[in-house]
Amino acid sequence: MRIAYLDCFAGIAGDMFLGALIDAGVPPHVLHDATAALGIGASLRIEKVDRSGISSTKVHVLEGDHLAEQQHQKSEVFSQQPKTQHLHKAGHVHTHEHEQAQEEHSHGHVHGRSLTVIRALIQGAPLADPVKRTAIRTFELLGESEARIHNVPIDDIHFHEVGAVDAIVDIVAASAGIHSLQVDAWYCSPINVGGGTVVCAHGTFPVPAPATADLLRGLPTYSAHIQKELVTPTGAALIRVLDPTFGPQPPMRVERIGYGAGTRNSKDFPNVVRLSIGEDSDGSPIVSPGTEVVTVLETALDDISPQVLAHVAETALATGALDVMLTPVIMKKGRPGTLLTILCNPADSTALEQLMLRETTTLGVRIRQDWRSCLDRSHTTVSTPYGDIRIKIGSLAGEALNVAPEFEDCRTAATRHDTAVKTVQQAAIAAYVDLNSASKNAS
Repeated sequence: MRIAYLDCFAGIAGDMFLGALIDAGVPPHVLHDATAALGIGASLRIEKVDRSGISSTKVHVLEGDHLAEQQHQKSEVFSQQPKTQHLHKAGHVHTHEHEQAQEEHSHGHVHGRSLTVIRALIQGAPLADPVKRTAIRTFELLGESEARIHNVPIDDIHFHEVGAVDAIVDIVAASAGIHSLQVDAWYCSPINVGGGTVVCAHGTFPVPAPATADLLRGLPTYSAHIQKELVTPTGAALIRVLDPTFGPQPPMRVERIGYGAGTRNSKDFPNVVRLSIGEDSDGSPIVSPGTEVVTVLETALDDISPQVLAHVAETALATGALDVMLTPVIMKKGRPGTLLTILCNPADSTALEQLMLRETTTLGVRIRQDWRSCLDRSHTTVSTPYGDIRIKIGSLAGEALNVAPEFEDCRTAATRHDTAVKTVQQAAIAAYVDLNSASKNAS
C-alpha cells in the first residue's frame, strides 16, 4: 500500500505543502496546469532554496500573466519577511506585529470572495472532479471555521487572504498534487503551531490565530522551539481535508522525501515541512493498477424514521458518497433495524461522518479503510426503435467485461412508447452487440 507521512515539526502552510509535493516527486506541470486552469492570471515559480542548511523547494505564486515567463527561472532566495496578513472577514484585519500598517495599506482595498464565488470558480475550471471536490471541501472547512468564529451564516463570510489569488492557487494546486501522488493512506505527525502572539484588528491573540485554532480542534498539536506563527489557516485546512492518521511515522519503506520551504529563514530552525512517500512494510501485498482505498462509514439504527433514512441516503450521494446501502439487521433485544453503510473517497469522509451524526439518531459511527478494485468505465450510445440509449461499459485492460443500458434512459423510452422497460433494455443490448460486431468486422 502506498502511504505518505507529513512531518510538521515546523508547522505547515500552503506554499510549504506545495514545495514538499514537488520535492517528493509530483511533476511540476501538475501544479502549473492546475494554476492555469483557474484562468485568474496567476502562475507559479518553483526554486530550490536553503532553509537552515536543508535544501528544499519553494513555490511562489505570481499574479499577472506578464510574470508567467518566470515560472521556470531560478532566482536568489527571498530574504524579506512574508506577507502574512489574515483578512478573514470584511473589515477584520489580522496582521503580524510590525507588518500591520504596511499590510493594511497594501491589502485594505481587496474585496473578498464569497464561498459561492470560489466554488463556482473551481467548478467552472477544467480540472478533474476529484481535484475540484478536494479544493472545494478545503474552502468549505475554512468557511465553516470563520462562520463559527464570527457567529454568522457561512454564506455571509467573505474570504480575503484565503480568497486572494495566491491562496486559491495554493489550495487548488495542492489538491491537484494530492491526487497526482495516488497515495492510499495519509499519516501525519503532531503539528507544531509555534508560539507568541499575533495582532488582529479585534485584539491580540495567542498563536494559533482564531481560524487556525478552530481548524486544528481535535488534532494533536504542540508549541515548541520558536515564538512565531507556524501554521496558517490554509495549511490547517489542507491537513483537515487529508484526514490523516496522527502519530509517529508508521512502518514504511520510504522511496522519496520532499522538503517544502516557507518564506521565513530562521537560524538553526529549518522552516520546512517534510513529506515522505513509500510503501507500508507490514507485509501487505502489492496491488494491481485500478485498485484504490475507500473509506467505509457505517452505523446500525433501530429508532429512526424510514423517511429520514431515505433523506440521509440522498444527501450522502449529493455530498460525494460513492455508494449508500441500507441493510435490514436484527439488533439487541430482537429489534429490527437498518445498517447504514456509506462508501466514499477518504477526502470526503469527514463531511459524510458529520452528516450521519447530525441527521441520524446514532451515537457513533464506525470508520475503516477498505480496498476496492474498479473496472475502467466508459459510455457509448446506441440507436434502438425506442430512441437513443446510453450504454455503460466496464473494461479491464481494454476488454469489455460488463455492459449495461442506462436504466433511466430505458425507463424514459419505455414510458414514451408505452412498452415494458425490459423490452427497451433488450433492444439496447442487441443494438450494442450489432454495433460491436460491425466494428470488429470493419477492423
